[in-house]
Amino acid sequence: MVTESWKDKIYMFFVYASLAALCIIILFPLMYVVSVSLTPYSEVLKQGGFLVFPKKITLAAYRAFLSDSMIPHAYSVTIFITVVGTFINLLLTSMMAYPLTKKYLPGRNFFLLLIVFTTLFGGGMIPTYLIVKATGLLDSVWAMIIPSAIGSFNLLVMKAFYENLPESLDEAARIDGAGETNIMIRIVLPLSLPIMATVGLFYAVGHWNEFFSAIIYISDRKLHPLQVILQTILRSTQGSAELNVEETLPTVSLQMAAVVLTALPIVMVYPFIQKYFTKGVLLGSVKG
Repeated sequence: MVTESWKDKIYMFFVYASLAALCIIILFPLMYVVSVSLTPYSEVLKQGGFLVFPKKITLAAYRAFLSDSMIPHAYSVTIFITVVGTFINLLLTSMMAYPLTKKYLPGRNFFLLLIVFTTLFGGGMIPTYLIVKATGLLDSVWAMIIPSAIGSFNLLVMKAFYENLPESLDEAARIDGAGETNIMIRIVLPLSLPIMATVGLFYAVGHWNEFFSAIIYISDRKLHPLQVILQTILRSTQGSAELNVEETLPTVSLQMAAVVLTALPIVMVYPFIQKYFTKGVLLGSVKG
C-alpha cells in the first residue's frame, strides 16, 4: 500500500489552498453584484459599500430596469441575433472548415494563408462600414450577423477538430458510395457535437454582447440590442440619485441589476454545454 509522504501532503495543501483562493477571487465580484442588486441602497451605505450577503432584499432595481418599454424589445432583438446568428456562424464555419481538411483540395494552402492573414490584419472600420452600406445592410439586424458570419480563429479550431477524426470513417463511407455531402451530414456532423458546442458558445456570447456593430450600423432605436439599450439607460441615470436613499433608486443598484439580467442567460446555458466545451477545446487544439 502506497502512502503519501509529508512532501506530497504539503504540496496538495498548497494546491487546494491556491484553488480555494482562486475560487474566492472569482466568486466575490459575482456575489457582490448580486447582493447589491438585491439590497436597499440605504443598507449598502450602512455596510460601508462592502456587501457580500444581503440582509434585506428588494426587487426595486429589477422592476425599474424591466419597466423600461425598450427592454422587452431589446431582449427580442438580442435573442434573434444570438440564435439566428449562431446558427449561420456554425453552418458557414463548418462548411468552410471541413473542405480545408482535405489535402487534395485545389488551392487549399492559399485559402489557409488568407484565413491566417485575417487573424493578423483586419480591413478596418471604415472599409467595413462602406461594404455594409453598399450591400444594403444598414439599419437591419443582418448588419450585426452577416459581417461576422465566419470567425477566422473559430474556423481554425473547427478545422483542427475535423483533422482529428479518423480517416477510416471517410474511407468506409466512400466504399459504401457516399459522397462528400453525405459524409459531412451523416458522419462528420454527428461526431462534431463537442466542437459545435465550443464554437457555438464563442459565437453566441459575442452576439449576446453585441454593442460595437450596433452603434455603428444601426440608427433605428427599435433595432438596438440589449447591450446598447442597457448603456443608454445607465447613462441616463447617471447623477439622478437623490439624497433620500430610502425612497430613490440609485444608479449603482440599477447597474448591478442590469448586469445580472444581461449575464444570466449565458450563465444558465453554460453548465449544460460545459462537458462538450472542454472536450471541444482540447480536441480542437491538437493540430493547427
